[in-house]
Amino acid sequence: MNGEITLLTLFLLGFFGGGHCVGMCGGLSSAFALQLPPGLNRFGLVVLLNAGRITSYTLIGFLLGLLGQAGISLDQTRLLQTVLFVAANVMLLFLGLYLAGLSALAAKIEGIGRPVWKRINPLLTRLLPVKSAPACFAVGMLWGWLPCGLVYSASLYALGSGRAGQGALYMFAFALGTLPNLLAVGLFATQLKSFLQHRAVRLCAGLAVAAWAVWQLVSWLKAV
Repeated sequence: MNGEITLLTLFLLGFFGGGHCVGMCGGLSSAFALQLPPGLNRFGLVVLLNAGRITSYTLIGFLLGLLGQAGISLDQTRLLQTVLFVAANVMLLFLGLYLAGLSALAAKIEGIGRPVWKRINPLLTRLLPVKSAPACFAVGMLWGWLPCGLVYSASLYALGSGRAGQGALYMFAFALGTLPNLLAVGLFATQLKSFLQHRAVRLCAGLAVAAWAVWQLVSWLKAV
């Protein structure tokens, strides 16, 4: 996989997935932001929450890259990376169609992480309402483990990278792509949610994600 192309892919996945992010995480972001602890302005709260979320995504990428590194070193081939690259782009294609409102298949994938979320959710509940900056950051970190098809797709790239550092970088790029939408929804929840969930916006964004996945798969097939 071309590293620079993959970073761009993951950034765009996070960015164009804004409608999905707002639907899944926007309510949490705005709800957390409204719980304004004394001495901390709303913007600072939203930034801390997202810093925690980005930290979790980067950690997930590091761990998956490390796992991929171990597997690939034993196999001594690029087969695993290739399989994961194809799987990630196929999943990305279905996610694009899901974002565009043309297929609901990808939504079923999000159920994979629900058992983990059930264990994390009680910890999150204990930290609410947010009363301090450290608690705010911790809430953001727990938020990063919310079941999400977009995160799963990005995670496949991290696993296929075959390196812990590269996997962390891939998930960091994805997290940066999600940042503009979730920062904004924490500050301007009503206006942004209405825009990003507009049918035409979701259709264009979803088709852009699906088209990018198809382009990567076609490019890979030509290079084989």
